[in-house]
Amino acid sequence: MEILDLKKQLKHLYQPSAIEVSQVEVPPMNFLMIDGKGDPNTAPEYAAAIEALYAVAYTLKFAVKKSVLAIDYGVMPLEGLWWADDMSAFASGEKNQWLWTMMIAQPELVTRDMVDAAVNEVRKKRNPAALSQLRFDRFDEGQCAQIMHIGPFSEEAPNIEKVHHFIESSGHQRRGKHHEIYLSDIRKADPAKWKTVIRQPMR
Repeated sequence: MEILDLKKQLKHLYQPSAIEVSQVEVPPMNFLMIDGKGDPNTAPEYAAAIEALYAVAYTLKFAVKKSVLAIDYGVMPLEGLWWADDMSAFASGEKNQWLWTMMIAQPELVTRDMVDAAVNEVRKKRNPAALSQLRFDRFDEGQCAQIMHIGPFSEEAPNIEKVHHFIESSGHQRRGKHHEIYLSDIRKADPAKWKTVIRQPMR
């Protein structure tokens, strides 16, 4: 059976330095996505989105493994795009006003038909509340700056500022949405050791 290690293949995108900001070109990739609004710590919609995304992602993984393709791969980490209609709410931490797209990257071999079949299987077995909101879409992020943040989410600000400074000092401008990639299982890991990729598209 073939083993596909996406995180290893895309190491430059998922394992940046925690010391220096790096510039990367992110290729178009396919994702399972769910959009929502509210505080990720308290909003039921956020928890429901995560449940639906992981249910479909793991169903897809096992379906591909059992299929004629016979390919096994690790489910990719949860990622989030973050913004607000009024960006002052984002900057000031008014989390109930935050907008987000939570998503999980998929291998190129995964097709829309496979996703539809996985969604139907999950609906029959568990039918999580946000399943109907899930979509399969291509995301083309392009040129970005990023850094690895190690520690709790509440201490991200200095690294976010470091990324923004890198963009401005290199003659670029920010564009798009603040992007985070969550590499740690926050249910088990010490918050001081949480690893989060902080990424910002630029032009």
